Amino acid sequence: MLDHKTQNPAVTDRVLEKCNIQRDDITVSAGTCSAHTEALFARYACDILEDPTFAAAAGLEYRSSSSLTAYISKYSRDLKQVLENTSRFHGIIDPALMFSLRVAGNFASIEAEWKDASFARYHRRTEFLVFAGLARMRNLTQIDFFPMEIRFQHETGGNRTAYQKLAGFPVLFGAERIEIVLALSSLDLPVPTYDPKLRAHLLEYGDRVIAEHRQPKQKLRARVEGLITRSLPGAIIQADDAAANLGLSARTFARRLKDEGTSYREIVDDLRCDLAQTFITNGMPLSEIAFSLGYADQPAFSTAFKRWTGQAPSTFRSRLDFTSGA
Repeated sequence: MLDHKTQNPAVTDRVLEKCNIQRDDITVSAGTCSAHTEALFARYACDILEDPTFAAAAGLEYRSSSSLTAYISKYSRDLKQVLENTSRFHGIIDPALMFSLRVAGNFASIEAEWKDASFARYHRRTEFLVFAGLARMRNLTQIDFFPMEIRFQHETGGNRTAYQKLAGFPVLFGAERIEIVLALSSLDLPVPTYDPKLRAHLLEYGDRVIAEHRQPKQKLRARVEGLITRSLPGAIIQADDAAANLGLSARTFARRLKDEGTSYREIVDDLRCDLAQTFITNGMPLSEIAFSLGYADQPAFSTAFKRWTGQAPSTFRSRLDFTSGA
């Protein structure tokens, strides 16, 4: 998608280099890259294009998948069965998100929750995944239906209209949770490739994979980042409160973070710096960014940003050092 958009493969190569990967690393035969690498690529691609909606647009163009969940979905009866299967098996393929189907009143909602909230900072990957989910549902049913609304937890500054224009339906930011809201009738959309025997076989195989699949234990840092992210906007949870939330004493909390080579203050600063750059790229006013990141006022935020990056927020342009001739 980036090659096509720029008509210049060298631009994509530089984005890949920024993510510490090469084209050979992402060929089909090479296997997979990490979710963090994928997230960085989505972010940097949007940055170089100066288009925050690019990852969402790429998601809407997503068609094929070779995952177990994709094959089970392909042979499901209808969209409701597809979503039930996704809730059940998606955790095998994504370390960051889990999905669940909720039916309430006259609508249905596909809700996403963070298994690893350290991924919440990667807004562009989140947008890619959600819009790719919609594209997959459309591909499976072979109907370009529209959801009632898509909701994201993060803010996107002055770009809301661009997302809504891209989607063709309401896209809400700053919501309580990540979700795709559907009309109840959408759940009855049939999947033309339905095959009950193949589905039953794949479900049995999927259950075996789940039984054998061990979730990697999250590092303490990732759990702390999740607590900080959930405390935003407008406040940063204190270290003692974070320790108590995790069932640790303040001393044990500090020691375990030290064992991981970090401290609570370093985690807070790293997350604030990362989110600040994303918010600036999103076009959010500096006063709003200062509040969102828990600063008393804009000058305090500007001082911190200059300490992190060596430049004032007003002069920040992009985290990538691309030249105009790239």
